[in-house]
Amino acid sequence: MYRIGVDLGGTNIKAGIMDESYQILLKDSVPTGSERGFEAIVKDMAALVLDLLKRQSISDDEVIGVGIGSPGSIDSATGVVAYSNNLNWHDAPLADELMKLLPFKVRVSNDANCAALGEVKAGAAKNINNAVLLTLGTGVGGGIVSEGKIFEGGHAGGAELGHTMLVRGGAACTCGRMGCLEAYASATALIRQTKEAAMQDPSSKIHEICQGDLSKVDGKTAFLAKEMGDATGTKVVAEYIGYLSDGIVDFINIFRPDVILLSGGICNEGKNLTDPVNELVKKNCYANNFNFIPKVETAILGNNAGMIGAAALVD
Repeated sequence: MYRIGVDLGGTNIKAGIMDESYQILLKDSVPTGSERGFEAIVKDMAALVLDLLKRQSISDDEVIGVGIGSPGSIDSATGVVAYSNNLNWHDAPLADELMKLLPFKVRVSNDANCAALGEVKAGAAKNINNAVLLTLGTGVGGGIVSEGKIFEGGHAGGAELGHTMLVRGGAACTCGRMGCLEAYASATALIRQTKEAAMQDPSSKIHEICQGDLSKVDGKTAFLAKEMGDATGTKVVAEYIGYLSDGIVDFINIFRPDVILLSGGICNEGKNLTDPVNELVKKNCYANNFNFIPKVETAILGNNAGMIGAAALVD
């Protein structure tokens, strides 16, 4: 039997066919074209799924179902996207509309939740029942897996870990609040922090790395500057890791999972990121000398995590 996972993004719709071991047999993608509206996107999702099945010569009765990871606040019980600013959807009945076009049951969850489940089913947390995943990208996505299942809370919009408050009255977040973890630990935040620090230090090697054009600063810039012995780059990295670690400590104190996973481009820094984070986590967790402290590790499935986790929604 086979499962189909769909990762619905603001730019692309990615879909893949999985076997019972969550190995991807075939995958493809099409542009989302979010400006076209809900109905057009649903039709393209259905067409992509049917095309993959045809190319893989899989009959309808061999398919368990279709899982979808969508951005936004999702009511997984009804398959409704309550709100997604990326897609400009509100109360969109995604599962019901897709089931009108496909002969399979359809399940929907938040994309970050699906990424976490994907890592548990086939990635860095395989054979682990309890995990928290943070995606460090444009924002900070959060996914919680408890006893092998996605934890969403009682209603749509739970597990928004990036929108826990880190600094009261702090930097503005895209959600409208001030001081969220997202405003300090996302890749966007690191870029902002790097630029601000460089403007205060004209002699910083950050200027050399970006050839005098601070618009070229990215998530790697401060780490590169640190490697070059630059004091400003070193300070930016230390402060960023401090913010990230503070957020992680809170999640450990609340959930005490088996592992904390980080994903996103910043994780390409590897142990330059995770080693100092683990040091701070070990130092600051509640009952640190008397209780289990999970390791902070990097996710391994990359862009396939959400698709694999979406496929795992159906059973």
